[in-house]
Amino acid sequence: MGKCLKAVLLTLCVVALSGWGKEALKPARLLVELPDYCNTPDGMCLLPDNSFLVSMPNFNDEKSPPLMMRITPDNKAEKFYEFPNPYPGFPEKLARIRPMGVSRDPATGNLFLADMQYMLDKDQKSRMWKLVVKNGKVEKMVLVASGLNVANGTAVHNGYVYITESVLEEGFNPSLKSALMRFKLDEENVTLKTPLKDDPHVIATFDSYRQNWGFGADGLAFDGKGNLFVGLFSDGVMYRVKFDKQGKVESNKICASAPGRLTNCDGMACDPRTSKLYVADSGNNAIQVIDGDKVETLAANEDTLDKKTGELDQPCEAMLRGNTIVVSNMDWPFPGFKNSKHQQPATISVIQLDKK
Repeated sequence: MGKCLKAVLLTLCVVALSGWGKEALKPARLLVELPDYCNTPDGMCLLPDNSFLVSMPNFNDEKSPPLMMRITPDNKAEKFYEFPNPYPGFPEKLARIRPMGVSRDPATGNLFLADMQYMLDKDQKSRMWKLVVKNGKVEKMVLVASGLNVANGTAVHNGYVYITESVLEEGFNPSLKSALMRFKLDEENVTLKTPLKDDPHVIATFDSYRQNWGFGADGLAFDGKGNLFVGLFSDGVMYRVKFDKQGKVESNKICASAPGRLTNCDGMACDPRTSKLYVADSGNNAIQVIDGDKVETLAANEDTLDKKTGELDQPCEAMLRGNTIVVSNMDWPFPGFKNSKHQQPATISVIQLDKK
């Protein structure tokens, strides 16, 4: 066999094993360049008028305040809510709200927000809040629960708000334990038990084995049948949680994984038309598609050198908006990620899907 033919066959094998070649990928383009007071976009939720909200913990530079930004239907960025800073009633170092996953109750318009304090204090100092919304504006904040470790992703479904607890118990013994928690929408001022694993709001637990990043349950999304999908950040593994008619967990099993392709399961969305999951793969600078037990890459790129191109830059959330996937680029570097450094401006990307 000639050297040229061997080289071609080797290239084809590499593409097949890696799961994606450049010709198969969708381009990620710039949707929004955020103002300079935004530096770390995270969670997103769609509003009825086709605008959407983006949580802004601003971890990269906390000289900027924590915010909720609104992206209008014509893709203009504006402030939606600036959190009181410091928030009264908490010790100084924990008085800054650090907003992560956000979801909306379609019945009331209220927002449920994960507030992740883990980087400052690992001893159950994270929280979940309800933002009461009237006439399109936040009227007040209500504390739903205190005593989480890593409050991360949220989802509202059938009278409950679900939240992922990325570190239920510290350390790998031999696995890292994380959890899914559930609260009634009208619960307020709940102080969770210590140890947290004994709290009745914990309805499912997960085991992570890769010790690279030390976070378990992260993104979550419901499909049209009421199944809840939960992705493990450190392992790149997707679980499907099924419920019985009484709302109790009937099963909690791995439904998809793709070692070598799917590195992290961060924020995600489910398309009710197809049941496909669109998953932010932070470490790979990629958006992955999970269809049943099959994993394919929708978009991916290497380390982003120019943010204004709209290339993926440590994507942390994928949101379905019409026939597009909107992507929040967290750009908060972790060791071992393709994203090597933070750079401004903060951006939101968009990927066009094929027409149905």
